[in-house]
Amino acid sequence: MRTGTCIALIVVGAIMRFAINSGSYHSLNVHVIGVILILAGVLGLVLSLVVWGPLNPARRRSQPVGYDDGSLPVVEERRVYQGQSPVVEERIYRDEPPL
Repeated sequence: MRTGTCIALIVVGAIMRFAINSGSYHSLNVHVIGVILILAGVLGLVLSLVVWGPLNPARRRSQPVGYDDGSLPVVEERRVYQGQSPVVEERIYRDEPPL
């Protein structure tokens, strides 16, 4: 069972247990069926998170996707046109006193 199925079982069981007023239909107790569905949903949710969660291939990656491992250097390329001197930007940062 997947997580969504387990949550759906819990919700349906809670509705059957707490929202339906009558106790039984032809020797079928709705409240007991609701408790059974809640327990089945909780058991399935615990099993999906604890047992089957670590077996998920997406969780077995050795390194998170999208992060740089630092093996390649960062290179910045600048265009230099012939006959033009390179532009040098001078930036001075000064802290302003608080007002």
